[in-house]
Amino acid sequence: MPATALAIIEDEGILSVTGTDATRFLQGQLSCDVATLAAGGSTLGARCNPKGRMQSSFRLYKRSEEEYLLAIHHEVMEAQQQDLAKYAAFFKVTLADVSAQWTRLALWGDSTDALDVAESVGAIILPVAEQTCELWLPAGLAGDAVSRLAEHVAPVAASAWRLQLIRLGIGQVQGPTRESFIPQMLNLQHLGAVSFSKGCYTGQEIVARMQYLGKLKRRMFRLLGDGQQLPAPGTVIIDRIRNQAVGEVVIAARADEGMELLAVLQTDAAELPTLGISDANETSLQLATLPYDSLMAAQAAEN
Repeated sequence: MPATALAIIEDEGILSVTGTDATRFLQGQLSCDVATLAAGGSTLGARCNPKGRMQSSFRLYKRSEEEYLLAIHHEVMEAQQQDLAKYAAFFKVTLADVSAQWTRLALWGDSTDALDVAESVGAIILPVAEQTCELWLPAGLAGDAVSRLAEHVAPVAASAWRLQLIRLGIGQVQGPTRESFIPQMLNLQHLGAVSFSKGCYTGQEIVARMQYLGKLKRRMFRLLGDGQQLPAPGTVIIDRIRNQAVGEVVIAARADEGMELLAVLQTDAAELPTLGISDANETSLQLATLPYDSLMAAQAAEN
């Protein structure tokens, strides 16, 4: 991987929510605290069904007091818009797929020159993690922006961005995993994507009950694999000795050697030396670290 990399984010669309009731509407629908988000700010979040299962995960950008943009995986975009529209009918808001109006780039590495260029071309810079950000550009400006940024960074394939997200421990709901996970299974409470003080939203009762009264028996881990066949989201992870399912893939990407993936696993199975992918008997999996492991351990100790 180059010192500073630039990739086009290809697998997500953008849903806009506009209107005088936009904040109030989204506050009652999403897991993140929309009401406290400042204009120009962004956060991760989730939309759950009434049973607390995630219909989508996203990055929410507050463009103004009456306009929000949600970056959602293409495979769940249409279904998510349709579900939100059922509730939007009672608010002064408009939902629209504005994917064609925007180009999003991922930039990560230590080049400050690249950030200066991004600002000069009018990109909206949304921090993701340390030395990692997204650049949002009106579609008409993207060509010139990429050309100028390429003078300071190394353009890489979109799959490299997926690998970076895996290493940051940021999972994503895609078509095969829609309504499979509650937010805590994707560690979203450790990524600022779930508020436990904002009040009611769709699925909130289940999410809060798990946080305060339940014991999370399945959560997301990062794994390294030595196989050649990249598993799709939803692919079953097994304990090869017992031939028993212990989890499922969230996202996966090719690495320099083998693959890396995020998977929701039974917590008592994560360190098994016999983990494998159900449809690839030659692949073995090993547990790897996440950047917020120490935070999770500290919070677990408190409970």
